[in-house]
Amino acid sequence: MVGGAVVVIGAGSIGRRHFDNLTALGVQAELHPWRSFDRAAVAARGDVAGVVIATETPIRLELIELCAEKGWPFYAEKPLAWRVDQARAIHDAAAPVAARSLVGFMMRWHPVVQALAAMDLSDTFRLHAEIGHDVRQWRANWRFSDSYAAKAEGGGVLLDLCHEIDLVAALFPCLTVQDARSMGHPGFPGVDFATSLHVSTPSGAVGRIAMDYLAPVFTRKLTLVGLSRRIEADLLASRLTIHRAEGVETQDFPFERNEMFLSAMRSFLALASGQSIDDPLLPRFDRMEASSLLIAQAWEARQFQGAVSLDMS
Repeated sequence: MVGGAVVVIGAGSIGRRHFDNLTALGVQAELHPWRSFDRAAVAARGDVAGVVIATETPIRLELIELCAEKGWPFYAEKPLAWRVDQARAIHDAAAPVAARSLVGFMMRWHPVVQALAAMDLSDTFRLHAEIGHDVRQWRANWRFSDSYAAKAEGGGVLLDLCHEIDLVAALFPCLTVQDARSMGHPGFPGVDFATSLHVSTPSGAVGRIAMDYLAPVFTRKLTLVGLSRRIEADLLASRLTIHRAEGVETQDFPFERNEMFLSAMRSFLALASGQSIDDPLLPRFDRMEASSLLIAQAWEARQFQGAVSLDMS
C-alpha cells in the first residue's frame, strides 16, 4: 500500500468513482475539482504518494509535467490526446515516472478480454469491434451539449469510446488504421457522432472498429474470425462464444463493472509503491505510446461523410 495521500484531480463522475474506490481500498485520498485545484499548494507538499488525473482530455500535459517534476506516479484517464504531436509530448514528459504510472484503460481487466488475450489469435483474418449507445441515455441530469464530448477539439465519439481501439490494439499489436469515416451533426461542427475505422494487422488481417452515439440499444461486441474458429465476445453480457466445425462452445464470466476500475486502481497502487506486475495487458504508461498514437492518428484521419439528425436538446 502506498504511504501518503493519493490526489484525485477532477471531480466529475469518473473522478468521484476513483476517489470512492481509493477510499474503499483503504487509501488516504483527496478529491480536488479542477477549477479550484491549487497547483502550488499541492506541489509544496511532501505527502503525495500518487495522482489520479480525471480532468477533461485537454488538461493532461501540464499535470503530467507536474507529476514528472515531483516524481509522483500517476493514473491518467483516457484518452491522453487527440493529436499526434500532443500524444508524443505527453509521453516524452511522462518518462521519469512512466514505469510506475498507468493509463486508465480499465477494459483491459474485463474477464472476456483477459480470456481473449490468453488465446492464440494468430490465425485471425477478419475482425470487427462495435460499441454504440444513444448518448442522451448515458447519465441522469446530464446534457451532451454541456459536456467535453460536444467540443470539436477533444470531443466526439472516437475519443469517448476509444477503449475499443485500445482493446483491438492490445490483442493485435502494431495495428494500423487505414481510414476513418465519420458522421457529424449540424449543431456540433467537427464532432463525430459515428465513426468507423478500417484497420489491419501486421499478419494481414483486416477489420473494422465502429463507435457511435446513436444506437437505441447499448451494444458492445467483438468478433474475431480465424481459420479454425469464429469467436464472438459480448462484453455487456460477459460471454464468449466460440464456433468451430464440430460445434459451439459458450462461456459466461462473472462481471461487475466497477470491479474493472478497482482492479486498475489496485494495479496502480502496486506500481506506485514500487511493486513489479507481470501482466502483458497492464496499460503501464511506458508501454502505451503506440496505443496513444493510434487513437490520435485515427482522430486526425477522420473524414466526415454526412450528418445525422438527432434532437440534442
